[in-house]
Amino acid sequence: MSFWDVPGIKAGVVTGDVAWALLQHAKTNGYAIPAFNCTSSSTINSVLEAGAKLNRPVMIQFSEGGSAFIAGKSLPNDKGKLQASILGAVAGAHLVRAVAPAYGIPVLVHSDHCAKKLLPWFDGMLEADEAFFKAHGEPLFSSHMLDLSEEPDEENIEICKKYLTRMAPMKCILEMEIGITGGVEDGVDNSGAAKEKLYSTPEDVFAVYEGLSPISPMFTIAAAFGNVHGVYKAGNVVLKPELLQEMQDYAKAKTGMDRPLNFVFHGGSGSEKHHIATALAAGVVKMNVDTDTQWAYWEGLLKFYKAKEGYLQGQ
Repeated sequence: MSFWDVPGIKAGVVTGDVAWALLQHAKTNGYAIPAFNCTSSSTINSVLEAGAKLNRPVMIQFSEGGSAFIAGKSLPNDKGKLQASILGAVAGAHLVRAVAPAYGIPVLVHSDHCAKKLLPWFDGMLEADEAFFKAHGEPLFSSHMLDLSEEPDEENIEICKKYLTRMAPMKCILEMEIGITGGVEDGVDNSGAAKEKLYSTPEDVFAVYEGLSPISPMFTIAAAFGNVHGVYKAGNVVLKPELLQEMQDYAKAKTGMDRPLNFVFHGGSGSEKHHIATALAAGVVKMNVDTDTQWAYWEGLLKFYKAKEGYLQGQ
């Protein structure tokens, strides 16, 4: 069954039951929706163009810093308010909604890592979701991510429960992180994290499932299996995607359901194909790509400049 056979699927932004059904289609059919961090109209268009060429669904996501960049770095973005980040994310979501149907593919709009110190940004986006839902019967964004992995697990899960309770009436999907993704992302530096923190346990992950599943089934888990943000040379990072299957097996033994967990693969840039295949088989439905595409974008500009240097210098 093609993803085009998912009930209610369409070209343009999808949310709610349709977005969730698309993620479940990916899980059943052994693929993941690629999620690309965007910081401008040109990067948004690049992702949409690639999806259209391949006839594949894509996810466009905005980080807090990238959102502020969309709005403009000269705007105030006060600590505790993050007004430019809210404005930029909302503007980016509206832009995607306006242009995505023309590209002829389904698109999910997502916000990336939100640490505890960035919760005002999350609150602002949810207010925009609620206003859009009141007017149109669906949230502005398809999904949002809370990354409270720096906090104790109990606090992480409790805050996620609070926000999922707010999101559930809109059928907005929550992504959460348990365990730590190494490296640096959006001002959160985990490059010195203890190695054991880079690997979630089945018990950790099932605690998330127990906490969130009574509220809504629409949540995904970014479990840690050695992931690191940024491109890394093969062999420099010990990825253990087989741990995801152990987590599924543990959850199945507890619930009686086959593969009840929906995983997200963070730090996808530079990953080896066999690791990706193992992760997909274990129920990964979304895979983040950022550094690879930043370099591809920069390299494209560089090559264009070098090829046209004489002409450009003469203008």
